[in-house]
This record gives sequence, C-alpha cells and structure tokens, in this order.
Amino acid sequence: MRSLKGKTLFITGASRGIGKAIALRAAADGANIVIAAKTTEPHPKLPGTIFSAAAEIEAAGGKALALAVDIREPEQVSRAVDQAVDAFGGIDVLVNNASAINLTGTLETTAKRFDLMMGVNMRGTFFCAQACIPHLKRADNPHILMLSPPISLEPRWFAPHLAYTMSKFGMSMCVLGLAEEWRDAGIAVNALWPKSVIATAALAMLGGVVKPAFCRKPEIVADAAHAILTRPSRFRTGRFLLDEEVLAEEGATDFSAYAVAPGQPLLPDLFLG
Repeated sequence: MRSLKGKTLFITGASRGIGKAIALRAAADGANIVIAAKTTEPHPKLPGTIFSAAAEIEAAGGKALALAVDIREPEQVSRAVDQAVDAFGGIDVLVNNASAINLTGTLETTAKRFDLMMGVNMRGTFFCAQACIPHLKRADNPHILMLSPPISLEPRWFAPHLAYTMSKFGMSMCVLGLAEEWRDAGIAVNALWPKSVIATAALAMLGGVVKPAFCRKPEIVADAAHAILTRPSRFRTGRFLLDEEVLAEEGATDFSAYAVAPGQPLLPDLFLG
C-alpha cells in the first residue's frame, strides 16, 4: 500500500472543495497538511475556513497547519513556506489547487475579475512553485500537482470565456515548463483534471447552471491525486491526467460510488465536453 504518511503537503485553496478533499485523503495516511488559503472567517455563501479544515484534517489522522495566505502575493507565499518548513521540517508535495473562476465573455469581464483570475490561477501557481522548489529538491519523492486542464488551442475553449481559459491554460503552461526545467532534479510536475464536473459549494457561485445530481464528488479527484503523489516522482512528469484514467491505471473499474446521484448521466467537465 502506497502512503503519504509523514509527508508534508502544501495545498493552496484547501479550506474547501477539491483542495480539502485532497488534504483529507492524505491526512488519512498520517500526512502533514499546510492549508494555504484566504478564508479565515466564514463566507456568506461558501462553507469552511482554514481553521475548520484544519480540525477536519486532524480528526482524519493528519497534522494541520492553517495559514492565511493570498497566493497572489509572493511575500505571503514565501512566509507561509518558511512557516511550513519550520513546523514540519520540509515540503514533499505542492498542490496548486486554488483557483478563481468567472465564465464571462470579453465584454462582460471586468478588469477586477480578469486580474483576480490571472493573479490566483497563473501568478499564484508560478510563485508557489518558485517558493517550494528549493525544499522539494531536498525531498525523497517530490511532486508538484496542478489542478488544471489539458492544453488545447482549439478556439471553442477560448470563445465563451477567454479570460478564464487563458488563466487556467497558464497554469497548464507552468506544468510544461516546470516539468522540463526540473526533470533532472527528479521533481514530478503534472496536471490533474476531472473527467466529469465535480460537485462543490463553488458550483452555487455559477448561478445554479449546473445541477449537483449530474456531477461527481470531490473524492474522485482526491483519490486520483493520492495515486499520483504516491508514485515515484521519476515515473511520470509533464503530463495532463484525468481523474478517472488515473484510477483506471490503479485497477478501478467501477466509479459509481463517486457519483452524487448514481445512475444519473454525468456532465463532462468544462474543458472536455
């Protein structure tokens, strides 16, 4: 049984959703989880704070360090990485999960929303990697995992929401560049993306256009992430992986338990439909 016991994971946006699910799966092994997220007070529409997530991680069997971090600010990221190393002795895994989404066309995208998506998705991903790599170089099995989609230059992925697509593909470009740059150092850099839409509280922020009954639970992404992060880091790098395909490689054939409403048709993810 491959395990993350004793490993330290620095996870952005781990206070809720997919990030928290990845944290809880690692915590079940006895991992150390650094929760790097902004939410210190309950959001009026979204559940969870860094402190409530820390309590769940501890209850699941892991150790938690809750850090209030705006990943758009390199100084805050650097300080959080230093705190993580002081607390746990190093960093073995970086999970760039934090993301901002706004599915608007060009004329409807405000400068504030544009900057938020570019700042969190692309800038935050880059500077979190920059801060963690010196410590990952010293880890036994170092991984960076981006929650970003396979890159495609087909116009249909850009036309409906150009700014969001650019920001997410920016994360994916970091996968390509970092994987090659740090290949010889043995740091695996891969992307993971859900094959079907995942039911998280953030769906409600999209105005109810997606019904949870046609989605899967975040646990499918968490289990796939666990499989990737427990493989030897020199096994695979620079790849764009889908959750279902990763689990199929692990021998899974029945994914019905991950469905919110088993038997209902599943919606393909935004970048895979």
